[in-house]
Amino acid sequence: MLKTLRTLPLALALGCFSWAAQAATLVVCTEASPEGFDIVQYTAATTADASAETLFDRLVQFVPGTTRLQPGLAESWSISPDGLVYEFQLRQGVQFHSTPWFSPSRPFNADDVLWTFQRQLDPRHPWHKLSPRGFPYAESMVFAELIQSIEKLDEHRVRFTLKHPEAPFLADLAMGFTSIYSAEYAEQLLKAGKAEQLNRQPVGTGPFVFERYSKDAQVRFRANPTYWAGKPAVEKLLFAITPDPNVRVQQLKAGACQIAVYPRPADIAGLRQDPALDILELDSLLTAYVGINTRRPPLDDVRVRQAINLAFDTRAYLRAQFGEGNASLAVAPYPATLLGFNDKLDPWPHDPAKARQLLAEAGHKDGFKLSIWTRPGGGPANPNPGIGAQMLQADLAAIGVKAEIRVFEWGELIKRAKNGEHDLVFMGWAGDNGDPDNFLTPNLSCAAAESGENQAGWCNGEFDELIRQARAITEPAKRAELYRQALAIFHEQAPWIPLAHPRQFAALRKGVQGFQLNPLGSNNFARVKVVP
Repeated sequence: MLKTLRTLPLALALGCFSWAAQAATLVVCTEASPEGFDIVQYTAATTADASAETLFDRLVQFVPGTTRLQPGLAESWSISPDGLVYEFQLRQGVQFHSTPWFSPSRPFNADDVLWTFQRQLDPRHPWHKLSPRGFPYAESMVFAELIQSIEKLDEHRVRFTLKHPEAPFLADLAMGFTSIYSAEYAEQLLKAGKAEQLNRQPVGTGPFVFERYSKDAQVRFRANPTYWAGKPAVEKLLFAITPDPNVRVQQLKAGACQIAVYPRPADIAGLRQDPALDILELDSLLTAYVGINTRRPPLDDVRVRQAINLAFDTRAYLRAQFGEGNASLAVAPYPATLLGFNDKLDPWPHDPAKARQLLAEAGHKDGFKLSIWTRPGGGPANPNPGIGAQMLQADLAAIGVKAEIRVFEWGELIKRAKNGEHDLVFMGWAGDNGDPDNFLTPNLSCAAAESGENQAGWCNGEFDELIRQARAITEPAKRAELYRQALAIFHEQAPWIPLAHPRQFAALRKGVQGFQLNPLGSNNFARVKVVP
């Protein structure tokens, strides 16, 4: 993601080495710059790593490396028999970060929970209109229509009342966008007329404290000495922003960083041969896809979208991008391991003749022009963006569609795709909570189309109603049947080219202990230590 650092490797390596030489410092070569640090405004995993996983906590959290829930800032909770009322007992004595720009006068309490959620849900809240990008998760997941009220019962108890049951609600509260903010810090910024600093100088309760960010270069953190779950094992944490996967590997081998995230699958066999390195791998909840902008003619015609799916040789793409055994071919928006996967759906075959026939039926026998958007660098969903875009371009040319490849740095790509400026865009989605709804509602619902988070701009009433019903019931068998029906509609309507469900990899130097890959795609370093 973002601008390649081909001109920076040596300087960056030397800059990082002085940090890496300190036994109490962990340097991580990451794939992209964070979009900001106010996590409620963003959806990228790299932004979550630099904010939600580092600086903030949530009421409930995931057991590291799993999708199981455990207490976070809420030490316990109860749910009413009808599934409408959730009461949380808050952890006492939790301190917000002390920084040069903020000194908290009190511990975390119920006021911070109310501020966090009301800011996103209540249009009358003084902070609601101060987020330039809005609240993509809260909006696409229609939280404002789900939550009837949030009440402060006392300093350490809060009650959420829902308008209807919502099966994934508790897991939703472990997602990054529900990270708890300091109401006191927000009030200080608002009074000073410095609301924009919430995104630049973050304050949370998390394991690390923000120090500074050098755009496209590095993010520096220090350990939170009063962290409620125990002080991190390292004193300093540095994210060395390294979009080029080749450079990440070079930095790792040179000792300039101890962990390199998202090495290319094609490089894994070679990395395994290096005695100084360990390789971690995991079947993650990740889907790579190409979003087809259904708001733009002729892509609003289902026959055209089906033709594009038939034209692209996704099996050849899978081999070129991931190699043997490093990814499975995608058919649906989420992997087959999740509830309600429809195993009766077959991947689109590579059938250029049928694709040309569909284009002719749609009135485009001579083809048309469109753009393919991608990014530089490479990540887990798109290890080699240039090759992938060129393969799609060539397959479309074979059916008479002339495609122009356009490359944008990651933040710009997301922003412009949200505005619907693209035709086809290479994207990926890592599940946030282990529930199938997390792949469908934020990416394919009508609400997500309205907010722009649905890059396909696709709004299908029947599909939308099915996933709404599935969210509102808790019986797994009934939910599964609704999802199977919804996935059949998705497949027939073809708003995406589903590409792959990649395996997730990380490379680390010997002596790094306590790091776990997360099936949800984010990275947490609170329990990582470096042994010389």
